[in-house]
Amino acid sequence: MTTKDQLAFQSLEDALKHYYGFTSFRPLQKEIIQALLAQKDVLALLPTGTGKSLCYQLAGYLLEGLVVIISPLVSLMEDQVNNLWALGEKRVVALNSLLDKSEKAYVLAHLSNYKFLFLSPEMASQEAVIQSLSQQKIALLVIDEAHCISQWGVDFRPEYRNLHLLKESLQQPLTLALTASATQKVKEELTTLLLSNQPIVFEQPIDRQNIFLKVMHVTDKFAALTQLLTENKGAGIIYCATRKRVEALYQQLKSTYQVAYYHGGLAGNQRQLLQAQFKANQLQLLIATNAFGMGIDKADIRFVIHYELPDSLENYVQEIGRAGRDGQQSQAILLYQEKDEQIHYFLQEQQKNARKEYEAWYEQAPALLNAAYLSEQQLKWQQQIQKEGYAAFMQRLKDSELTKRQMLKQMLAFIHTQACRRQWLADYFNNEQPLKPKYCCDIDTQEVPNLAEQSQREAIFPDTVTNWQAIFKKIFKTV
Repeated sequence: MTTKDQLAFQSLEDALKHYYGFTSFRPLQKEIIQALLAQKDVLALLPTGTGKSLCYQLAGYLLEGLVVIISPLVSLMEDQVNNLWALGEKRVVALNSLLDKSEKAYVLAHLSNYKFLFLSPEMASQEAVIQSLSQQKIALLVIDEAHCISQWGVDFRPEYRNLHLLKESLQQPLTLALTASATQKVKEELTTLLLSNQPIVFEQPIDRQNIFLKVMHVTDKFAALTQLLTENKGAGIIYCATRKRVEALYQQLKSTYQVAYYHGGLAGNQRQLLQAQFKANQLQLLIATNAFGMGIDKADIRFVIHYELPDSLENYVQEIGRAGRDGQQSQAILLYQEKDEQIHYFLQEQQKNARKEYEAWYEQAPALLNAAYLSEQQLKWQQQIQKEGYAAFMQRLKDSELTKRQMLKQMLAFIHTQACRRQWLADYFNNEQPLKPKYCCDIDTQEVPNLAEQSQREAIFPDTVTNWQAIFKKIFKTV
């Protein structure tokens, strides 16, 4: 096989060794890359931390042209760009809100200089971007965190639903959809919306054997949290449902722990600094909203604590997947207090009211609908209606409301189950029966892993990190 750089390899293992220094693939990586090299669209469901990024990166090196990656969050783009830079790859750029107008124009005018281009769905829907991309040879279109098309694409970020229009404009390029978890319904939706050429589906079970699953029913949530932080040393993420709760919890913990908060309201340079500090063990804890938790990449996170209830099992599995990416024993602990679900019912009701308000305005005087009356979200709906039609789009909004309510009910069923939690998750995602590790879940065993002792052995939090400046420069070296 020959790349654009005229490098010949006898096998995929040789290419892997050349680009990454590895001598063997993780499960399904090789099969995914082989399918892509055979020009087959692929849906790949691989648990968090099992090497999804390598699939599109190595395939991209072995295919001629530009690799376009659609990513849901600026923080995820930043992380992937930094990782590629750390590998020595200079031909990579993220076209996002962190660039000013002149910088974006420069990138679009010099796309041929890049091998990897990261875009948000919103950026990928802009006419200027589509026009520039249409003039390039596209080696591979990658939809990262592809479950967001179903989770966010209906009401929150309808631009996700328009990625099929991008594919049409780019003459149906080879496509790889990546996610860590998806129900059968979501898999079918992804296949229908994004994939063609008789797509091949590769799926690993969502089960992560090294993560102990625990749900604690509590009456004093903060007291339970502080006790857990006393018992569990090492790096951890604490998830909250809202930015307001994230910041309030940070204020409660900052005097005692090496802690910071991380959400979409932070500037890009702030998120970069926090990522670097967390990776370099300058911080023990990050408190995050669920969306921006996807952008946190650190291999040795020992525990994930849900301070507030996730709104779905899909989100729960994505979020606990941040733990134990190094394969070492870790914990996922959910603190549940009676009526925690009310915040999600409230948010769902807000969404429903916004939809009803829009319907009333539209049916009374559609010509008067403009920015003066509509919220940012309603404006997005109006733009999507122009593409789909009013009746079809509004029906999808209503269907989404019912789906979200059902997903929350399933989350609550998981909280209250007396069955093995690992098996419960496997059944929900139609996975095969998982193996029972020594530390399975709070239902199956009273024995829990002692992460305090483990962290002492690993000594991952010295009082000072003498090479902090070097680590920071390595992570954020520029092109």
